Amino acid sequence: MSERARAKPFIAREDMIRAVNAALYLRRPLLITGKPGTGKSTLISKVADELQMGAVLRWPVNSRSTVRTGVYEYDAVGRLQAPLAGGARIEDYLMLGPLGAALAARGRPVALLVDEIDKSDLDFANDLLNVIEEGEYEIPELRRTGLGTVSVRGPGGRVADVTNGMVRAEHFPFVVMTSNADREFPAPFLRRCVRLEVGLPTRHELERIVKSQLGRHPYALPQKEVDAVIDLFLDKSASGEVSTDQLLNAIFLTVATRDGSARTFQDQELIELRESLMKSLTP
Repeated sequence: MSERARAKPFIAREDMIRAVNAALYLRRPLLITGKPGTGKSTLISKVADELQMGAVLRWPVNSRSTVRTGVYEYDAVGRLQAPLAGGARIEDYLMLGPLGAALAARGRPVALLVDEIDKSDLDFANDLLNVIEEGEYEIPELRRTGLGTVSVRGPGGRVADVTNGMVRAEHFPFVVMTSNADREFPAPFLRRCVRLEVGLPTRHELERIVKSQLGRHPYALPQKEVDAVIDLFLDKSASGEVSTDQLLNAIFLTVATRDGSARTFQDQELIELRESLMKSLTP
């Protein structure tokens, strides 16, 4: 999906706009905390589209992620197995990761999403901010060759020039880090970020979200049907943990079954499916 397609129906709340502006002015990463399905990772698409930053560089983090692999990967085995007659250029066995591509971008700053940073190990977050703040990272495999400037492949078909083995930022990238609040971060890390906590939207905000999402369809639901689904969502959220994504799934299912000639579900089945789609995310 293109950034425009992700961004168009997304409605940024006032606190989101203020946090984004602060991160841009201060050149600080934006740390967004909230439950799954609250739009944390979609906000960066909106910003990238509005500021013409191009495609967002996405880095899904897990417990095995390291800053180095975010900057680059090196296929040492592949280079050793390459025929000597072919030259075996080292840059052909290097691939920039999302962080490396963000640092190496030229012309305009780019947007980098570090998704679910709370899944990383304890040292990862501070190591990441050190690299972002310094704006550079050394690739020893290239530095040792003394080749000067070489072109290295990156994600999404990008190609970047790396000089003397150093990936250096021309512009500070717009960095968004998301967290599902599954763990606490140390104070030294938090003070280096602009922080935003995303909660469940109000009823008015839910109505705006639904209206925006339904704008992609040639027809919209009657208001009474929208109200019924929102009422169910608010009722569920009062007694358990639910996400905006669940609400939208129920809305889209209702849209898909409005055509009487093509519908698969009876009215009662649709009601039961809505209930199932909006089950609590926690036991």
